[in-house]
Amino acid sequence: MVSLNNVTIDFSGKDLFTEISFVINQRDRIGLVGKNGAGKSTLLKIITKEITPTKGWLAIPNNVKIGYLPQQMIYPVGQTVLQEALCAFTEMIEIEKEIAEINKIIAETEDYHSEEYLKYINRLSELNQRQDILGSNNCQAETEQVLKGLGFRQTDFSRQTNEFSGGWRMRIELAKLLLQKPNLFLLDEPTNHLDIESIQWLEDFLSDYPGAVVIISHDRTFLDTVTKRTIEIANGNLYDYDASYSKFVLLREERRQTQLAAYQNQQKYIEETEKFIERFRYKATKAVQVQSRIKQLDKIERIEIDDIETSCIHFKFPPAPRAGDIVIEAIQLSKRYGENLIIEDIDFIMERGEKIAFVGRNGEGKTTFARVILNEIEYTGKLKYGHNLNIGYYAQNQDEHLQLDKTVWQTLDDIAIGEIRTKLRDILGAFLFRDDDIDKKVNVLSGGERARLALAKLLLQPYSLLLLDEPTNHLDMKSKDILKKALKAYDGSLIIVSHDRDFLNELVETVYEFQNKKIRQHKGGIFDFLRRKKIADMQEIERKIEKKQEKIGDDALTENKLKYIEKKEQDKIIRKIKKQIEECELKITNLENDIERTNKIMSEPGIIQDKNIFQKYTAMQNKLKEEMENWEKLNHELENL
Repeated sequence: MVSLNNVTIDFSGKDLFTEISFVINQRDRIGLVGKNGAGKSTLLKIITKEITPTKGWLAIPNNVKIGYLPQQMIYPVGQTVLQEALCAFTEMIEIEKEIAEINKIIAETEDYHSEEYLKYINRLSELNQRQDILGSNNCQAETEQVLKGLGFRQTDFSRQTNEFSGGWRMRIELAKLLLQKPNLFLLDEPTNHLDIESIQWLEDFLSDYPGAVVIISHDRTFLDTVTKRTIEIANGNLYDYDASYSKFVLLREERRQTQLAAYQNQQKYIEETEKFIERFRYKATKAVQVQSRIKQLDKIERIEIDDIETSCIHFKFPPAPRAGDIVIEAIQLSKRYGENLIIEDIDFIMERGEKIAFVGRNGEGKTTFARVILNEIEYTGKLKYGHNLNIGYYAQNQDEHLQLDKTVWQTLDDIAIGEIRTKLRDILGAFLFRDDDIDKKVNVLSGGERARLALAKLLLQPYSLLLLDEPTNHLDMKSKDILKKALKAYDGSLIIVSHDRDFLNELVETVYEFQNKKIRQHKGGIFDFLRRKKIADMQEIERKIEKKQEKIGDDALTENKLKYIEKKEQDKIIRKIKKQIEECELKITNLENDIERTNKIMSEPGIIQDKNIFQKYTAMQNKLKEEMENWEKLNHELENL
């Protein structure tokens, strides 16, 4: 579908990557990975033709539509959320208009064999195929469904887009992209501003989508769920793996070990050859052998070891001061902004040493409750703090908690007290701020650099409670792993607000879900919580579980009962899909018979009585193609089940 051929990109006289080639096929699910600065975003911009390669070429058929979601974008203003999202259907409106015009021309044409007539028939076929892909007869209903899937409420649809934060406006642009139904999605960090429910909804959407998907992401679970192929850019080269991200990591290590062994063998051969040349260079009796060895060395294609990113943050948190048995207790606590009630009459208690996660849709009150705990905002109800409690806070919005006019060094130096001041350079070095980096102003730092600086501040004094609000948004996978390791070793109490399931896994033992202005405690890890709740694709099972729970009380269902309900539901889905396959096969048989009869009519000599027969023939072909694709999709779903 899309082909890159021997593409080279040269920045300031240095190749970012050299003569790379690969093909994106129709239903590919590709994760694009590589260290920061390797050229991942650049590669997407080459495909969108925003950047022209220094060498090589790009082949994209004219009928292939590409949908691109960059990390940074300019957001349109002046419309409501629903109005802006409905702009996605501009192409459909134009197609319907062109189809009507062509049908009118065809109806008035009498020469069915002219070149112009055949040109219109071919164009009509292309438009019908594209219309089948777009396929929505109810634009507003589909738009509302996608917006709700991405976390918007019905009441948000009539609000102006400029009332929302950048993260929510990114969701509007993502919704428009999904509704446009391109042949190829190019998504650069699409989960950065999504909550867990929205991420899982997007996973389902992309997994079932009939087109191709290329994703750049630091969300390991998202990549493993959606992608089946991984392309890595490393050391200017491209490596293509027919594997999801986790399998790719294992295969990459195998490749690197093989590469290393080959490199060591080659180095040994080169060293021995150079010793021979040096030893016998000036002996006439060995002149022929020496020249032969020199030519052999010149011909060797030197093996390079891939430049694996070795720079990553490395630290551990100071030991937590001894605090009371109860860290925080909230009783009948509520918070509203004007008429907008955010959390209502919630009860919450946290004991010393607990590690807990706050999860839920954005806007349900997670960050609000965090700010209540920090005593940054007023509230009603009671909030009690434990003995000797001091809180270290990592803010989701770094710009509000870092002074932009200060340097990296000043940011730490202004708040460091006592002996720790002598270790500031070591602390900054552990967070990758070295040499001249410490003199950079905060306002020129990237999102990742600001995230690292905010984490570094937490090492300046020991805290009995760490409260971290979305700490992984701007960290790469290796840095996230280091942070997770440090938090697992931390001996204090931890509250973490995050949508990163892989990061939370094996880190927290209790999950608090924020929903409908309340919070609900779930004992166990994040995947245990998600399995039971079945947020994305098991909503019907969830309703059955809730009904069952009403009968047996508040206790959770046993594992066997849960499996029994899931098995019953899965059997029901399988029977439904098998029935759909049978219906689809019957439609295919009927269409093939109709096409064969129409073929005979068009091939017979004489005047064709039905002027619309070519339109009907094209429509039948398009319908047959649609049913065949549907049959393939249904069989694929059946195999997965």
